[in-house]
Amino acid sequence: MNELRKRTKKLIRFDNKLREAYGRFICGVDEAGRGPLAGPVIAAAVMLDENTYIDGIFDSKQLNEEQRNELFVEIKSKCTSFGIGLVKHLEIDRINILNATKLAMKKAIEHMQTGIDAVLVDGNFYQHDGLTVVNIVKGDTLSFSIAAASIIAKVTRDRLMEKYENLFPAFSFGKHKGYPTKQHIDEILKNGYSEIHRRTFKLKCLDEPLSLFD
Repeated sequence: MNELRKRTKKLIRFDNKLREAYGRFICGVDEAGRGPLAGPVIAAAVMLDENTYIDGIFDSKQLNEEQRNELFVEIKSKCTSFGIGLVKHLEIDRINILNATKLAMKKAIEHMQTGIDAVLVDGNFYQHDGLTVVNIVKGDTLSFSIAAASIIAKVTRDRLMEKYENLFPAFSFGKHKGYPTKQHIDEILKNGYSEIHRRTFKLKCLDEPLSLFD
């Protein structure tokens, strides 16, 4: 058995242990876009049958773009159900990024098309009034369903940011996806911010909010 298959089976075993504790229908949840200076935060919820095997699922940040895109298609075709939650930059500025992330996760769960016994969430901060929640730090490297959700969330957001580059050609959103890279910061310093920049986020190089660039 190669190392990739061993890793995948380890993540599946992790979820199966949780099924024994909480029930068969577990749902993995993760987000993409907490750190960028522009664009929305997006969460995904994914439920996979206990007998589903998809080779290579892992933390989306540790996969390359080609791997993520291939797994994105396979996860969507093989999962029992999935949901996407999106919170735009204006709402992020209004309620802050942590609350916006929680809201995106709530929306993703609400879009699921099946019953849920427990929600497995990457991190240590999520709560839900009506469902059992299991917060798992670094869950996208431990849980099969959370890792699948991380891939769905990241690919969905990356593709949206690529579309934004067509609307805002002064910014290379297709490349940096709104994250605070040197290229992105240089673009902001040259052009100010676009309509989709988060006004309450700061440029660390200046330690000032983006609103100074009005």
